[in-house]
Amino acid sequence: MGRRPHAKNRGMAIFPQTRSTAPPTRPAETAPAADRRTADRPTADRRPADRPAESRPAEAGSAEPPSAEAPGASVRLPSLRHIGPNWYACVMGTAIVASAGAGLPVDAPGPRAAFVLVWALSAVLLLAVLAARAGHWLHHRDQARAHLLDPAVAPFYGCLSMALTAVGGATLTVGADVVGARAALAADVVLYVAGTLVGLVAAVAVPYLMVVRHRPAPGTASPVWLLPLVAPMVSATQGALLVPHLAPGQGREALLLACYAMFGLSLLATLVMLPLVFARLVHHGPLPLALTPTLFLVLGPLGQSTTAVNQLADVAPGAVGDPYAAAFGAFAVLYGVPVMGFALLWLALAIAMVVRAARNGMGFAMTWWAFTFPVGTCVTGAAGLARHTGLSALTWLSVALYVFLVVAWAAAGAHTVRGLVSGALTAAPVPPRPATARTT
Repeated sequence: MGRRPHAKNRGMAIFPQTRSTAPPTRPAETAPAADRRTADRPTADRRPADRPAESRPAEAGSAEPPSAEAPGASVRLPSLRHIGPNWYACVMGTAIVASAGAGLPVDAPGPRAAFVLVWALSAVLLLAVLAARAGHWLHHRDQARAHLLDPAVAPFYGCLSMALTAVGGATLTVGADVVGARAALAADVVLYVAGTLVGLVAAVAVPYLMVVRHRPAPGTASPVWLLPLVAPMVSATQGALLVPHLAPGQGREALLLACYAMFGLSLLATLVMLPLVFARLVHHGPLPLALTPTLFLVLGPLGQSTTAVNQLADVAPGAVGDPYAAAFGAFAVLYGVPVMGFALLWLALAIAMVVRAARNGMGFAMTWWAFTFPVGTCVTGAAGLARHTGLSALTWLSVALYVFLVVAWAAAGAHTVRGLVSGALTAAPVPPRPATARTT
């Protein structure tokens, strides 16, 4: 075993980032940049240098830019050049702290003001990240296109959808205390429609790019690949909040069944992807240290699907008649309990892997935001099951998971602010060290 890498050297972005002190690359040196990067890797991790960048198999989770920076590309607003779609994760993680807290099945009126403050912060973060991403596309279009052609970055476009719908749902459930019920509903409708459309596009476009342009190598599956697939599941959950606001009749029933359709497409796509992720872990060993927190992303479709079936069952009686309304209520428990059991199993596995990575020198990275939104979906899933079963154990499970969520959100938020102030989070990414051997 070699020496453990120091946490300070692992960087502070969604993939480890450091500032480079090397002199600017001369134009004549730009062409062989890919060859120099390949030569620095261990032999087992090298890629063929004679293939086009968009078709080379990349190890899932590698954030290596597919192409070198164009001369002068980062002259305008250089701090936005490396603001990728992964930044929407902090919006999602903040919004669910507010909405999950407000939905806990316990009588705790005191924290309501805190939930409102967190919701307001999530709304501000959404506006800030949207503005930053707009500047990224405007001034660094070459890098934005490179992100779409990178199999490690493109899946994060699903986070845009989830950020929009998560903030919209939190606005309706928590923000109405501030802006009023009518304004909250209007904001939620706008954000929900936009987020759902983006999510459905991402659920098709990202897998299409993976097949046609990315061509990832066998054994490189990553939990990040789940992100565009779980976005429609979030829309299914948040759509349940809007069902009662439609007039009884065809419109209300159509929205309810459309939410169940999005639940189904996301669930089946997840069932296709999960075996690839687990096979990658079993046959190729642990993920790189900085990417280990992404194992928590598997909790997303598990907790979100449990939340979806419970919230849709709550509104089904007003949209469809018996026997379907009663069947939806029974399905919420029959589906939710086994899936929540598997979610707890995966949570234990993910925590064990994170502890191992921490002992081996894992430092902060933006992947820490994976500790927030997926865990928050398990909070809302357990809370929904507690409502439908009346089981106190599920109530306390939701509270315990919420405590974990708040601690993780505070830690990720504090390190993110520190990284922004220092500039480490806006620096160019450095690929993480691959895990090429098992250790005991």
